Amino acid sequence: MGKLVDKIAIVTGAAQGIGEKIAERVLQDGASVIMLDVNFTKLQQTASALDSSGEKVFAMKCDVADPDEVTKTFSTIYEKFGKVDILINNAGITRDSFFHKMTPAQWHSVLDVNLNSMFYTCQAVIPHMRAQQYGKIVNVSSSSSWGNLGQGNYSASKAGVLGLTRTLAKENGGKQITVNAVAPGQINTDMTKDLPKDVKKMATMLTPVGRIGDPAEVASVVAFLASDDSSFVNGECISVSGGFLMV
Repeated sequence: MGKLVDKIAIVTGAAQGIGEKIAERVLQDGASVIMLDVNFTKLQQTASALDSSGEKVFAMKCDVADPDEVTKTFSTIYEKFGKVDILINNAGITRDSFFHKMTPAQWHSVLDVNLNSMFYTCQAVIPHMRAQQYGKIVNVSSSSSWGNLGQGNYSASKAGVLGLTRTLAKENGGKQITVNAVAPGQINTDMTKDLPKDVKKMATMLTPVGRIGDPAEVASVVAFLASDDSSFVNGECISVSGGFLMV
């Protein structure tokens, strides 16, 4: 622990699930954590549970799918903290439907939150990171980026995350900014809890370790990519799927 001491980290979609565990882990590793989420009531509860003193964890309401809101929020962050060392783009939603039944609203809402938001947040921090010659960006993709039934919108958004990650890694590596991704498989979160039992059973059968993953297991990989232990890892996507993506 302590690998992120004196670092300022932003975690989007931090109110619950994987985002909550990422915030918890980077806090344990010594960073000051700015937690962003559109659900501010839940976010405040989570932030208070992680740090009741309010000295190391800061909750800020932000709809990362809204470019104007991102600009205002990140401007406030830089005014208050002076820098951002780590950006962890975790915010994501699903609006599942077979493609021939999918509505434009379902398509656009998922692309806006899961992919377009990363355009806005990365643009908000990269110029500063380039100026300070340091930065860590970790984007949360998904095993669904390889394609999944009923998730044309989600799969497209998460595949787009990988393309964006690799491009930013190539463009900014020379400024000592590394950009990487993680691709979780089936993880026990609110997003997956309502999946039909037969779907969960099949996912477990297709996962070589024979179980569903825990959000903390994703958070530990993200924390590695956010630390200087990963200083020569750039443009990579680490699968956190229990071997699902080997199948």
